[in-house]
This record gives sequence, C-alpha cells and structure tokens, in this order.
Amino acid sequence: MTEPSRVFLYAEFQASKPFTEAVWTEANPAMRTVEGLISKTWLSGINTQSIGGFYEFDSIGNARAYAEGMLAGFAKGANACLTVKIFDGDVVATASADMNSPYFTA
Repeated sequence: MTEPSRVFLYAEFQASKPFTEAVWTEANPAMRTVEGLISKTWLSGINTQSIGGFYEFDSIGNARAYAEGMLAGFAKGANACLTVKIFDGDVVATASADMNSPYFTA
C-alpha cells in the first residue's frame, strides 16, 4: 500500500464552555507551526459544546504526530476525552471533486 499524498484528520472533544469562549485564538498561532498541516476547519457541535476540526495533512506520519502530540495536549489541558480519525484523501479524490468539494478540483 502506498502512502496517500492527501490525508484528512477529524478530531473532536467535549468542552466545558461554548466555542465562543474557547482558546482558538491561542491555538491557531501554535497550529500554524505544525509540520505538514495544510488546512484546518474548526467545528463546533450544535448544542453539545464539542469542539473539533477537520484537517488536511500532507502525510499520515504528520497527521499522527499532531494527533498524538499537540492535539492530545489540547484535550488533556481541557480535561476532555479526544476522538480522532484519519482518512485517505487520495482514494476519494474523484468522488469528492464530483461533489464540488473545496478540497478537490474537478
């Protein structure tokens, strides 16, 4: 199996306060230094106070390093349980472009 050139990571954890009071303003500058991070879309659960994100990475290794490092640290600091899933972005490229995904061009 070849390593995908495009990797997506989904992460979510429960927060004790709404997203509008979260520390994203402090987190963003630190995340800009993450190796291999191409983009992040913040997520805020409706009526759940869950905080998460949808990320694009250049490799599985960089996505895993972020999940096990900085992301796990954020969750630990919030005393929260973290859920992370990593996805192959290459295998879904054609289907995603067909659905006008902003991450894929037709």
